[in-house]
Amino acid sequence: MTLMLHAGANPINYDDLRSLETPAGTSTHLPVPHYRVVDTLRHSLSFYGHEIANEDFGVTPDGARFFGLLSLRSPYGDYTDTVGLRNSHDKSFPIGVGFGSKVFVCDNLSFSAEQVIRRKHTPNAWRDLHGLVAQIIEGLMLARSRQAQQIERYKAVELSDMAADHAVVEMYRQGVVNIRRLPQLLKEYEKPRHAEWGERKAWTLFNATTQTLEGHVAEDPSVTTRLHQIIDGVCNRIAA
Repeated sequence: MTLMLHAGANPINYDDLRSLETPAGTSTHLPVPHYRVVDTLRHSLSFYGHEIANEDFGVTPDGARFFGLLSLRSPYGDYTDTVGLRNSHDKSFPIGVGFGSKVFVCDNLSFSAEQVIRRKHTPNAWRDLHGLVAQIIEGLMLARSRQAQQIERYKAVELSDMAADHAVVEMYRQGVVNIRRLPQLLKEYEKPRHAEWGERKAWTLFNATTQTLEGHVAEDPSVTTRLHQIIDGVCNRIAA
């Protein structure tokens, strides 16, 4: 997913992030430097064998609010998993870290993912954050492995015209795609823009749909869950 910066935040690199001043804390509110949140994620991801392929960061002009995305190189295929994070120094929101195959982080304060942890800026926040992040990342490799198996299955299942039509109709019924998006979805499926999508496969249909929904998933992340359920259902019927 792409880090969206359209509500006042600007891109920033890690070195400049380190140079930002962190305001002094109080007895009840102790801001954590933005770069420290990044460092915690980097360390935990590396410790558990996850390779970071790309990093995107953004901050508001006053430096008070931070947003970021870390893309994880997949050892299984030509896609990435993502980690979203955000932090604030002005009490606008707690430290947030989200993990999943689809993560959305935006400077308009929308923050969603398949797994999310949040920690208020209390005096113990920095101490507790390490444990919380490590606890989730410890199981991340298994989640990524399961996702890879799911994707390999999509790549292996060939769809008949009837099966593809049934899946598309089900997407419409469940609100994954609307009437306006159907022509683009069919075009993306019947003439894939990327060779790695394959042809007439469940993987082709999945990618055609996510391409058609570009941007919409950010508005309603549950769309991804419903899409997987529909594609899984088609695969199960073919295998039965």
